[in-house]
Amino acid sequence: MRNIVKELRTERELSQAALADMLEVSRQTVNAIETGRYDPSLPLAFTISKLFGMPIEKIFFVDE
Repeated sequence: MRNIVKELRTERELSQAALADMLEVSRQTVNAIETGRYDPSLPLAFTISKLFGMPIEKIFFVDE
C-alpha cells in the first residue's frame, strides 16, 4: 500500500514529531507509515484522514 502522508505533512510544514503528537503516536510510527513499512490501523487511518481533511482512499491506496 502506498500513501501521500509525507507530501501532506510537508505541504503543511509539519515535522514528523509534530504530526506524531497530533496523532498520539511516536515519530517512528509516522516515519514507518511514510516509508510504507507500516500500514496504520483503521482508526489511525481515519484520524489521519480527518486531520488532513481528505478521504482515506485519497491518502492510502494500492499501487496498481
